[in-house]
Amino acid sequence: MAVNEYQQQVKVLSDQLLELQRPIRILDAIKWPSEVEKTFFKDKGRELPRLPENHYQNQELGFDPVQQRDRFLHLRRETRRKLGRSDGLGGILCRTIDQYLLVIDMLANRGSPEFGRYSRALYGSARDHLRGDRKTLRQLGEKLGEIFSMPGAAHLVRPYEKNISATDAVDILQDRLGNYFDPGDIRVILSDGIVSDAAAGGDYIKINQDASFTEFDLQVLEVHEGWVHVGTTLNGRQQPWATWLSVGSPRVTACQEGLAVLMETLTFSSYPGRALKVSDRVVAVDMAEQGADFLDVYHFFTNRGLPPADSYKITQRVFRGGTLSGGSVFSKDLSYLRGFVENVNFIRSAIQSGVPEILPMLFVGKITLDDIPILYQHYLEGTITGPHYIPEMFRDLNGLYVWFGFASGMSVINMGRVQRHFQTLFAKMPKVAPLYEKVIDSAVD
Repeated sequence: MAVNEYQQQVKVLSDQLLELQRPIRILDAIKWPSEVEKTFFKDKGRELPRLPENHYQNQELGFDPVQQRDRFLHLRRETRRKLGRSDGLGGILCRTIDQYLLVIDMLANRGSPEFGRYSRALYGSARDHLRGDRKTLRQLGEKLGEIFSMPGAAHLVRPYEKNISATDAVDILQDRLGNYFDPGDIRVILSDGIVSDAAAGGDYIKINQDASFTEFDLQVLEVHEGWVHVGTTLNGRQQPWATWLSVGSPRVTACQEGLAVLMETLTFSSYPGRALKVSDRVVAVDMAEQGADFLDVYHFFTNRGLPPADSYKITQRVFRGGTLSGGSVFSKDLSYLRGFVENVNFIRSAIQSGVPEILPMLFVGKITLDDIPILYQHYLEGTITGPHYIPEMFRDLNGLYVWFGFASGMSVINMGRVQRHFQTLFAKMPKVAPLYEKVIDSAVD
């Protein structure tokens, strides 16, 4: 098949996939009414949340599951027939189609034990082992939870209050993101229809009009929602043939969310409380998977000192779509920690393998790490367009190479012995206020 003919075939099949996935909105299909939270706190958190009777059955999907399944199956057959079973891009398309088939089954089973089974097939389980390691996600989540809950983390909490209104946040973010994106490519807008404080769309970021923010919050939103989620969408939209790279099935969630969390750390935008939230989500998923009900998970976090509103939010994220009695849960929140670890290991491996030039492909669109070698080959051949929006440290890879090169080299050091050496010094230190408070006081004077 000639190159031009092949590219046209890829585009036709890719556009068909875009059209089929358009009505599928996972989070909209499993969201809870805001009244549920109000009633829960009115009952002082002593009773399970009260979802409306037949809530999921009465919540329209926006598509017919049987018809949509048949259409995806037809597209999979057409992809294999036209591109061949061994074609790289065709394989990515077929694996994406398989994901949407699972999504249809998951959403058709909302509120039932089967929902959790399909969710695990899509997003994994907290008891899954990390790729190439014996540790489970739950074990890593617990270890990170210990680190980010240490007294030293509390010492670093800056005196930032949530004193930035939603309206001001819109203006600030629009100005900052205007320095990263081309004029008119991104909008930051107020919204009264989202549960979270902020959410990214194709070329916009919605800000909850009832939320307020700290400076830290805005730093995170800028790189997490803006640079990564919107940036990869816009890069995918610029693809002339592989147009499906502008949308994400669950198979790309870990790479996307992990890359977003990684960018928070590389730009020093994150903070211990934010990192703790990522590890807490793994613990919440595991507890619910093992049979803890909504109240068990909610009170686990309140008893640990998390504010009631935050404890409700992290618990609600896990139980939406599943059963309040536990066992059947929405495990998407594992993606943040799993994806972070996998992205870090991918970057380190690319550097040690002598192929750092593939790293900008992390931003080419909505992808998995396993897709990158295939996409890079087709980039060299002209079917895939390189990413337009790339954070500076991925555009000039020198600093990134050195950073991860040192990190890889230091991994051979016995950190237990190192820590025991320095602990003898730390034990003699007086317990004082954080250094930054003195710096701030001096600046004020």
